[in-house]
Amino acid sequence: MLPLVVFVIAAGGFLWIFRDGWLTSRWKQPKEAMPPSAISILQEKVPYYSQLSESDKQHFEFKIQEFLLNCKISGVNTEVSEEDALLIASSAIIPIFYFKEWRYENIDEVLLYPDSFNFKFETTGQHRDVLGMVGEGVMNGKMILSKRALHQGFSNETDKKNTAIHEFVHLIDKSDGLTDGVPSVLLEKQYVIPWLDMMNRKMDEIYGQKSDIDRYGGTSEIEFFAVASEYFFERPELLEKKHPQLYAMLEEMFRPRK
Repeated sequence: MLPLVVFVIAAGGFLWIFRDGWLTSRWKQPKEAMPPSAISILQEKVPYYSQLSESDKQHFEFKIQEFLLNCKISGVNTEVSEEDALLIASSAIIPIFYFKEWRYENIDEVLLYPDSFNFKFETTGQHRDVLGMVGEGVMNGKMILSKRALHQGFSNETDKKNTAIHEFVHLIDKSDGLTDGVPSVLLEKQYVIPWLDMMNRKMDEIYGQKSDIDRYGGTSEIEFFAVASEYFFERPELLEKKHPQLYAMLEEMFRPRK
């Protein structure tokens, strides 16, 4: 798919907008190779990384470092370890790995909570069943993640779930200005109607208990896109076997043909 390039006059100069993300001069670039300790963590904890070719591993490492230079990660009632930071950054990079110039311009900080929380961002008390959230309003530009869910997403390779990837997919969905389950930055116009039709069919299957896709994906198109994307990155072979058309559509989005 050919990139859409738009030139916009911005304060102080030109801003280049690419179809596969935002490329701006303000993004800091890593100047040193990733340290061996970080590479060891990626190799041990991130199956996606360990399966890449050597050249692709180097690009993944670069994108990880770039993300961590430009997005702050803060612990709330918990410390942020090197492993925590690398898993969060991996969750950001995995969905956009094939879009070489992608920049997450709609996030500046990830808040890491020790465990689940509620919609008031409280970590104690009742109704703490939220594991991840992309902020809106005064929390715009922020993401909140449960540390427990973050690690579980990478340690359990069979459950088709990864909370952190789920939340970064929401950010990708949101990057066109609308969070609606139709990521126009990934989906060419001729595929929008087929994608909507497919989502509706698959959601009907979830409602009818005729699907192995997590039932949370049946609550809205927004959540279906994120849940199906988790499945795509966690268990791609199984998704292709059980839902070949869905797999093909997600592959077109996340791994476009050159």
